Amino acid sequence: MDNLYDQVLSVLKQDGRFFSEEGELLRNAVVEASGKMDRALINSLYNNEIIRGKLFVDIDGIAVFDKNAFGYIVNNRDFLPDSYTRYKNKIGLINERGSFISSLRDVELVFPYKDCVLVGGQTKDDQKRKEIFYNELLASDEIDRLLFPKAFTAAKRFTSDGIESVSSLSENENLIIKGNNLITIATLLKRFENQIKCICIDPPYNTSNGGFDYNDSFNHSSWLTFMKNRLEIAFRLLADNGTIFVFCDDVEQAYLKVLMDDIFGRERYIQTVIWRNCDNSNNDAKQFSQDHNYILVYSRNEDWVSNKLDRTEDQASHYSNPDNDPRGPWFDGNPVNSPNPRQNLRYTITAPNGNIINPPANGWRWSRDELARRMSTGEIRFNKSQTGIIRRTYLYEQKGLPPSSLWDICEDPMWVNVEETGHTRQAKYEQKKLFPGVTTSELFKTPKPERVIKKIIDISTVEGDIVLDFFGGSGTTAATAHKMNRQYILCEQMDYIDTFILERMKKVIAGENGGISREVNWQGGGSFVYCELAKLNQLFIEPIQNARSDEEIKELLNRMFKTGFISYKVNPKDINPEAEDYKALTLDEKKSLLVELLDKNQLYINYCDLEDETNNLSEYDRAFTKLFYQED
Repeated sequence: MDNLYDQVLSVLKQDGRFFSEEGELLRNAVVEASGKMDRALINSLYNNEIIRGKLFVDIDGIAVFDKNAFGYIVNNRDFLPDSYTRYKNKIGLINERGSFISSLRDVELVFPYKDCVLVGGQTKDDQKRKEIFYNELLASDEIDRLLFPKAFTAAKRFTSDGIESVSSLSENENLIIKGNNLITIATLLKRFENQIKCICIDPPYNTSNGGFDYNDSFNHSSWLTFMKNRLEIAFRLLADNGTIFVFCDDVEQAYLKVLMDDIFGRERYIQTVIWRNCDNSNNDAKQFSQDHNYILVYSRNEDWVSNKLDRTEDQASHYSNPDNDPRGPWFDGNPVNSPNPRQNLRYTITAPNGNIINPPANGWRWSRDELARRMSTGEIRFNKSQTGIIRRTYLYEQKGLPPSSLWDICEDPMWVNVEETGHTRQAKYEQKKLFPGVTTSELFKTPKPERVIKKIIDISTVEGDIVLDFFGGSGTTAATAHKMNRQYILCEQMDYIDTFILERMKKVIAGENGGISREVNWQGGGSFVYCELAKLNQLFIEPIQNARSDEEIKELLNRMFKTGFISYKVNPKDINPEAEDYKALTLDEKKSLLVELLDKNQLYINYCDLEDETNNLSEYDRAFTKLFYQED
């Protein structure tokens, strides 16, 4: 059989469709092609003498391909076995009776990830993998303490005078929190449930192109689970009149909308905004130059009404004041037909010049007396030729304009047109201005400009409202909200929260003049509190990721068994660092194994365990945690 496996592999290697750029076999692509009786694949298999003898049956001179047998070969765990999977099957993966799944025949995988929580825990920018370093999937019956409120550590307040300890915490404190964002927003529920006015997030797009630090190369079902877990909590955090704005692109937009329809309700869908995020087209595109992103907008309340925006000359060009009306610019809007046509609405009107104006098809909207009244106030008047009537709508009555669903870029090369929403290149320019000594490769590749965030905040909030961004990224939401006098909460688990976000926010407090600063006359000031989720098993994650030798891994493994909370699925006695099958694992495979051994319910210290001395929390950390939860 081994020889047959080798022969099948050699044939598949000749077809580039069946291997990834990293050289890994795409099993599903192979199975799908065989199921469709792909001519090229079948011919290649048939032309191999050994495969032809095993997988083809001669029936009356006709060779019949046994695709079921072929599918068994490709999906068999002995085909392209890897040492990591083989070892993992040996040490874990048991059922509720304690039997190893690898020894059972009654296992079915029907809908992976549907009822799971995908944690996700990448913390370093060098973990550019096909999946994030770990994205543990925990079934609902495995989750007990994972989403409990957590304790905090390393709290400090940043002000224009410097950094200080936190002895009090006001109701409207700005917060920047470091920690896994799913666990962080679950922690926020205890204090902020039903209080957030605007959630604005720019999650990984699942584009497989890397991106700065975030590895957004999730597979489709994992990505949807990743988003589902977070959006369900986001819905609970929103105030009754709150809204959520989610950036995405064509890769997942359609699927994300269906997911959000399910979580928020189709009746709470507000709009899909088209944001032109590129200021020049891609002339090398083979099909279309995609120059836009999407922003999906949902509300907690289907009756939500947006804030009106200050008009621009372009948006309000149809408003004018040719007769110097003291009430200001007005718009000629044609009176519409009556929605309930009645005979008494079918009357004629005589214009001052004697013209007889007949009623529209359904009659006038108003009775003769009401129309006369409206004409006496100037709301309705005759057009210039006196052949019809028009309705006058005053701009001042509109109190601004409703936001458009099409957001364009700034045309001015210096980006001084404050009414537009900017583009990615502008955001990169803002970054370079903030961090002049940082190389382009170290900056975010697709940041959001402050202008587009400003428009979102203008539409959905007023001063003092709370804005939440739990994909903190480059800190644009926090910077923009700070300048606009909104309370904000920003969550980020990546290490650049220290080197990028905090440094950016210190410059905002100092009065930096980039982004929207000139538009809002930003002079500096304000403060924010930084804190971290207090780590438990998470303390092992970063050393595991940073390990560079087998000896480091071995030392970490010993420490984990002594002090870590190991998954109940694993029997520590089955892990023998001296065993040959363990030694056969690569360094990366050993890292992944160690992460999987940890109990993900114990990544961070729970608030209910605040006084447990074994957690080694300082008195200051315990005091701040109580301040956060507003307890004495």
